[in-house]
Amino acid sequence: MNIKLFKDLLQQGNLEVAPPKPIKITDLTPRDGQQCKLATRVRTDDLLPLCEKMDKAGFYAVEVWGGATFDVCLRYLKEDPWERLKRIKEVMPRTKLQMLFRGQNIVGYKPKSDKVVKKFVEKAIEHGITVFRVFDSLNDNRNIEVAVKAIKEFGGEVHAEISYTKSPVHTLEKWMSYADELIDLEPDWICFKDATGILMPEDTYNIIRGIKQKIKEKANDRIKLVLHNHDMSGTAIMNHMMAILAGVDMVDTVLSPLAFGSSHPATESVVAALKDTPYDTGLDLKVLDELAEITREIKKKYKKYETEYAGVNAKVLIHKIPGGMISNMVAQLMEANALDKMEEALEEVPNVERDLGYPPLLTPSSQIVGVQAVLNVISGERYKIITKEVRDYVEGKYGKPPGPISKELAEKILGPGKEPDFSIRAGDLADKEEWEKAYNEVKLILNREPTDEEVLLMVLFPLQAKEFLIAREKGELTTLPPDVVEPKEMKPDGIENVAPVEFEIIYHGDKFKVKIEGVSPEQDPSKPRKFYVNVNGRLEEVQLTPLAVTLVGKSGFVASAPAAASGSGRPRPEKEGDVAPPMPGKVSKILVNVGDKVKKGQVVAMVEAMKMENEIHAPIDGVVKEIYAKVGDNITPDETLIRIEPA
Repeated sequence: MNIKLFKDLLQQGNLEVAPPKPIKITDLTPRDGQQCKLATRVRTDDLLPLCEKMDKAGFYAVEVWGGATFDVCLRYLKEDPWERLKRIKEVMPRTKLQMLFRGQNIVGYKPKSDKVVKKFVEKAIEHGITVFRVFDSLNDNRNIEVAVKAIKEFGGEVHAEISYTKSPVHTLEKWMSYADELIDLEPDWICFKDATGILMPEDTYNIIRGIKQKIKEKANDRIKLVLHNHDMSGTAIMNHMMAILAGVDMVDTVLSPLAFGSSHPATESVVAALKDTPYDTGLDLKVLDELAEITREIKKKYKKYETEYAGVNAKVLIHKIPGGMISNMVAQLMEANALDKMEEALEEVPNVERDLGYPPLLTPSSQIVGVQAVLNVISGERYKIITKEVRDYVEGKYGKPPGPISKELAEKILGPGKEPDFSIRAGDLADKEEWEKAYNEVKLILNREPTDEEVLLMVLFPLQAKEFLIAREKGELTTLPPDVVEPKEMKPDGIENVAPVEFEIIYHGDKFKVKIEGVSPEQDPSKPRKFYVNVNGRLEEVQLTPLAVTLVGKSGFVASAPAAASGSGRPRPEKEGDVAPPMPGKVSKILVNVGDKVKKGQVVAMVEAMKMENEIHAPIDGVVKEIYAKVGDNITPDETLIRIEPA
């Protein structure tokens, strides 16, 4: 392959431009657009009018599913993601529906067995998906082979992705080697993807031009090329133009109300820029304006989910952390009462990234790196607490990292003198019986034969699926914002028995603007009640269990009393052997029983926090005296999960 770099061609005044052609557009608004800007919280009922109109616009494809869709539908919206896809397909019969597919991880965070991957592909196609954007966050293309073959087998369209990052090991030659691997898999399209927004115009031109030459040499131009470029650094629309000059066939966009920043260039802007040129997309700006107006109304309805991290922020060029990942880190630190350590956590992310071999920061590697960085900061010691995901990563259960793992970290996890072995494909290390286990659990919950779709929910998101299926069977699915009870706005003084719902607070010298946006309907007083609190523009769901209640008057608090029949009943961790989580989360596993003998450092439980599982260790040698929580319970660092007494 003969490729002269951008700078050489520019200096010679001989920048090579690929033969012009109409550029295709895939619009990502119903999935990636609302995920980037509105935390994926838009409900199906609000998406359907937009999707119905988009069906007539003439896009190459529209992305409607995948990514965080499953997690959020189950965890927050209390919707069935399969039902969402079915309803969208009904109003979009003419358009190719696209989903984001995390290779061996599917739509979850851990590699799954080949059987589960194939079954998911089969069901997704049955429900209306045509285009699969398939990627592996480490660019270990062994992790997409099974998915690619299954998509072809069931009649889908394969878009195999290369995930971009910047590091000492990511050279132009490495990008070309990834392209070689994907061409050998014979996809319909190759997608070059910058999920963070750190790609620059020069690299865009060099990489796109290089991949196009590879495709011409090895596949006779049969494979097409698309650029997927988030805009956190503000350069994405320039990158679009450089990619077009280099020969790209399609670009990804989002309708303008949800575009730019952590999202993508605006569909209308790209279409207008190319209109009446040899690259004209053929799309009608008037139609796009109608779609944008619907999107604008959606944005207004869900404005409480907008955050300050969704706009352009050139700091991403330094720390390489996408907006969604920063938001997760803020939430973690707030829950741990350590928001003052945010800058320290941001500085720690590149260190963890280096220790783990420079993985591109997108799901699930972004969560693996981000959560571990936060734990390193909160605990005050690097890798004092190591998440299960980091252990699995170093043990090769996610695939082969782009660069070498830190020897110190590897030995801490694997043992002295031992090195990671990445020779086994991640799918071969997955639980081969996970389908059967999930099937049996769902059958027990439903007391009937489960559908394949229900079993897939359980395999991918066990805790969330169990809660969802039980609530659905009991008819107890509850809606979440924006349909919560909103507080009435009142003047802050002169009225008896009121408390502020919007205020500023100074904490550790930092000022925060806080507004109580809503509260869930009344429920069992023995369980936490959900409040929706907006902190500096970011909406957080908090679960509040009253331990005491009080009346408020002109002179302040005038009476208080313990809350009746409420609270978790778990004691505060005060004794040497009291086991508590490092941050709030949900109990996913209890690995000991009362009476068991345990050793200091032994893993006794797992707590899911920010979508990652955290190992909870015994602080002393001893015997398990009490277990105060069960799987599925929410727990905080102020509560004892397990009490261990010295033997």
